[in-house]
Amino acid sequence: MERLDVPPDVVIRRLPLYARSLRYLLDEGVLSVSSQELGERINVTAAQIRKDLSYFGEFGKQGIGYDVEKLLTHIERILGLNHRWPVVLVGAGYLGQAIARYEGFQKQGLQIVGLFDTDPTKIGQQVGDNEIRDYAEMPAIIEKYQVRLSIISVPAAHAQSVADLLIKAGVRAILNYAPIILQTPDDVWVRYIDPVAVLHSMTYYLAREQS
Repeated sequence: MERLDVPPDVVIRRLPLYARSLRYLLDEGVLSVSSQELGERINVTAAQIRKDLSYFGEFGKQGIGYDVEKLLTHIERILGLNHRWPVVLVGAGYLGQAIARYEGFQKQGLQIVGLFDTDPTKIGQQVGDNEIRDYAEMPAIIEKYQVRLSIISVPAAHAQSVADLLIKAGVRAILNYAPIILQTPDDVWVRYIDPVAVLHSMTYYLAREQS
């Protein structure tokens, strides 16, 4: 039986969207927001926002709304964003290098501490703040920085073996850009980003318009 105090994964996926919207509100000088106003920004109903937040406590007052700064602080604590998370990135192709140079990670509590590839012509090159390293160095870097979070941006044929190496070294969460479903233990969390699959899900609607 599912524990009632454990929020569904879909709720956890929405929390970063709430946090992002709250940061925008603070930047705009907004100090208080209702669930209705917050929902309109991210296409979620006010009732859904209240239900999502109820898994973690009571944060607003009827008729008054939420204190934007306090709610953001609570959500960041729930997501573990009150400290920095070291990340390793495997795959230093065009996509991997673009990810490694993305400045948004540092601003949001994420720090890439290792960039890895198997191409000998790339190893030793500097990409942003990271030097491209050989796979053989991966376990030592993961142990040194106590890394639990990783990004995979390698060809599909190599993604599973990379995931296996990461998990064996202690990684417990993987963001996978490779167009393949990874086979992982139950205690490893995996998220997928596949632009082609997302675009194909939209071409369905375009094809219907043309038929």
